Amino acid sequence: MTLSAYETTSYFVDRGLEALKLDQRYRTLLLTAAREVRVELPILLDDGSLANFIGYRVQHDNSRGPFKGGLRFHPSVEIDEVRSLASLMTWKTAVVGVPFGGAKGGIQCDPEKLSPRELQRLTRRFVDAIGTVIGPHVDIPAPDVNTNAQVMSWIFDQYSRRFGFAPAVVTGKPLSLHGSAGRDAATGRGCLITMRQVLAADGKKLAGQRFAIQGFGNVGSWLARLLVSEGARVVAVSDVKGGIFAGDGIDVLALRRHVEQTRSVVGFEGAHALTNDELLGVECDVLVPAALGHVIDQTTARNIQAHYVLEGANSPCTMEGDAVLSDRGIVCVPDILANAGGVTVSYFEWTQNIQQHAWSEAQVNDELERHMVAAHAEVERTRREYRCSLRTAAFIVGIRRVKEATDARGFD
Repeated sequence: MTLSAYETTSYFVDRGLEALKLDQRYRTLLLTAAREVRVELPILLDDGSLANFIGYRVQHDNSRGPFKGGLRFHPSVEIDEVRSLASLMTWKTAVVGVPFGGAKGGIQCDPEKLSPRELQRLTRRFVDAIGTVIGPHVDIPAPDVNTNAQVMSWIFDQYSRRFGFAPAVVTGKPLSLHGSAGRDAATGRGCLITMRQVLAADGKKLAGQRFAIQGFGNVGSWLARLLVSEGARVVAVSDVKGGIFAGDGIDVLALRRHVEQTRSVVGFEGAHALTNDELLGVECDVLVPAALGHVIDQTTARNIQAHYVLEGANSPCTMEGDAVLSDRGIVCVPDILANAGGVTVSYFEWTQNIQQHAWSEAQVNDELERHMVAAHAEVERTRREYRCSLRTAAFIVGIRRVKEATDARGFD
């Protein structure tokens, strides 16, 4: 039986708890969300009709600091998925060593079917509905699937109208509205740094490695650009409409121009067409699922022809898929380590907003490098100590840090 998103995350957490030999009370404390919010969001559409949408915010754990996590606008948003993603954020912030807890949220909608005015109304209505449970020292949202700097600007503005000027209430804002230099590239850059360290631990270099990237949004496109600058080759890329393959490597800068004109990688000249499923089976050194979750299941995992899987997306592997990869000797770099660059630079943005002082892009990138290298080093050390996978090692690191904070704060 296939596990749900939340059951899958809880399974991976349980493996970390078992490795640490923690008793049952910690399972209850560390798996149970602190708060779950569901709100109804009726708005007037441009044609004068009324539409109602459902919004969620799950706040999982704040023992190490304020809740932190993205907001996604997607038709598939539902409570089980949001619970899973909120839990993952708790462990991710702990692994990378930033002083936040974990949260996640979203609205069940299709942004493609909403006008910009309708999307703005919906965002502002959502902020009005959850405004009392978010805040600079309570819960700080950020961009995720189908949300961006513009959506974050609306959130900042609507919250500030009610509670006063508070740029630190949300991260991922544009530079013109108290955002941070380096934020757009942060998740992709963090993936690059992590993969470089994983390869180095195996005595390899990034240069010459062949990458296949599923998803050419913010994470995938930035990662592709950065990889090419380091001498790696991107041989396959896909988006929701389809994919392309070029064994000698894709001209990523030319592909970006093509995507800007056509809004898809499909039809890029000089490359062969392929489907998203076919991309997962492309012969390469590193496969990067950087789209939605649970794309690598028991079946697709058997067809993967990569030596490494770098999880750019959140929860791209099912429990069964992860087991198949492990059995086949394919190294999986887990999401709570691999894509933690985004929340790390979100922390830097929050810090700048609190201090009312902007950092240079060089300072942001240097600090990101330091955090990601240290996080990988601790996970790798733990992997060797416990003789386990990188995923289990990452959960051990995260759980141990959250447990220590929980113990220090005390509970009856």
